[in-house]
Amino acid sequence: MQPKILFVCLGNICRSPTAEGVFRTLAAHNDLNVFVDSCGTSGFHNGEQPDSRAMFEASLRGFDLSRQRSSQLKSSDFTDFDYIMCMDNANLQNVKSAAPENTNAKIELFLNYAPNQPLREVPDPYYEDNFSDVFDLIETASLGLIAQLKSNA
Repeated sequence: MQPKILFVCLGNICRSPTAEGVFRTLAAHNDLNVFVDSCGTSGFHNGEQPDSRAMFEASLRGFDLSRQRSSQLKSSDFTDFDYIMCMDNANLQNVKSAAPENTNAKIELFLNYAPNQPLREVPDPYYEDNFSDVFDLIETASLGLIAQLKSNA
């Protein structure tokens, strides 16, 4: 069965679209068949492309985010996805509070899959302008999640 993974941040223009694009590419390179998407807990940027700084950093690393558009978390996501990966604790709490009691989706922090680094939350590069550091964290967590999914297959 193809795992379905949703990456979530606040506005869906920096962290979660980065995670979507990076994870999709790395999963393909690792022969992992997955469905990947991203969204935000808010609708502030619905329909917008990822932040231009994220797209620039992605292009430097061989990832393409240009086809992605921002969307907001919806109730069907809790039945449509197996894994909902949150970028920080505020996103995690917002997602958990929106989740129906009967959801089978595994809702957790994405950096749980990057155990050898001290951060538990992906910092928001929109304000901190640390896109390179964020990409490093996301690549590390992506490889960790890919390894976990492949070991479960």
